[in-house]
Amino acid sequence: MLARRFTIVCLLVTIFGMGLAVLVAEKSRPSYAYNSHHSACDAGKLFSCALGAQR
Repeated sequence: MLARRFTIVCLLVTIFGMGLAVLVAEKSRPSYAYNSHHSACDAGKLFSCALGAQR
């Protein structure tokens, strides 16, 4: 009986800890990619600029 309660408590703490780790990781992740190439786009040609960024 004690082992069953201990297992349940450990699982609950593990789930809570993993959820907290996800929240912390979301806050510390940068909003931009390190390997992205920044290029200057003409304001009149935004559609072609977006297609060129996908290549």
